Amino acid sequence: MANQTKAETAAALQAAGIPPKAFSIPQFCARHALSEGFYRKMRERGLGPRETRILDRVIITEEAETEWRREREAATAAVE
Repeated sequence: MANQTKAETAAALQAAGIPPKAFSIPQFCARHALSEGFYRKMRERGLGPRETRILDRVIITEEAETEWRREREAATAAVE
């Protein structure tokens, strides 16, 4: 996979049936039908997923995504 763009590498992994294990904020938002503005609002209120910062990048791991989804579901169930 040397000399491939990130998009080409992602496409090759997807074609091979290898799911991604971490997501950028735009990818996370797309997966959950959220706007990036709403994501920022959730983060400011302490309701966003755990983020991992690597140099100037922010990623959300698959585990953090699962944890976030369970927390949000539990919070919704508590209100009902």
